[in-house]
Amino acid sequence: MTDPIADFLTRVRNAVKANHKVVEAPASKIKKEITKILYEQGYILAYKFDTDEKGHPTIKIALKWNAETKTNAIKNLKRVSRPGLRRYSSVADMPRVLNGLGIAIVSTSKGIMTDAQARRENVGGEILCYVY
Repeated sequence: MTDPIADFLTRVRNAVKANHKVVEAPASKIKKEITKILYEQGYILAYKFDTDEKGHPTIKIALKWNAETKTNAIKNLKRVSRPGLRRYSSVADMPRVLNGLGIAIVSTSKGIMTDAQARRENVGGEILCYVY
């Protein structure tokens, strides 16, 4: 697999479109940090880091649904930087997703954080994905 982050985002995106309640994906440090950010920003209901029957680490994510309108909290997940074309941004050029309604997840020298946190910390980095 050449892009495990894109695979993770695609699994979540497909689960949202298929109206699943829970999605399971292989775990890594970057995927765990992305999952924590999605939880802190209110895009997912809960998450659990576990191991499968072979001993490989996995992430189980409970997706957040609005029962009244039957819509998901995640409208779109878009991978920005990819192995074939890396996208970097300075703090001055940090993108605003949907004029601040969405988030950009950025990998910086101080860890993985949202675009707003990167502006507060005054650091730039690689833009991993957009969530809205």
